[in-house]
Amino acid sequence: LKKDLQQEEEMEAIQSWVSDHKLTSIGAVWASAIGASLAYTKTRTPLKPSLRLIHARMHAQAITLVVLSGAAAYHYYEKSGSYKQEKNAS
Repeated sequence: LKKDLQQEEEMEAIQSWVSDHKLTSIGAVWASAIGASLAYTKTRTPLKPSLRLIHARMHAQAITLVVLSGAAAYHYYEKSGSYKQEKNAS
């Protein structure tokens, strides 16, 4: 029970940090996706470095769009949930 409470507090701290540093979080996801894609294509395909970079950028953009969409959905449901709670409390 104590371990679950500690994990919940850690998750809330992470969510709070991400909420306060949205652009940094998105930039970190983008940079991580670029690095992962470059590493993957280097080991799997015999492409020229310029093509690997183009593919990595496209993969990173797709992943960033997914993350942004998820963040927008989370923000929407978080706000609508707090609005319903305030309305029910009144």
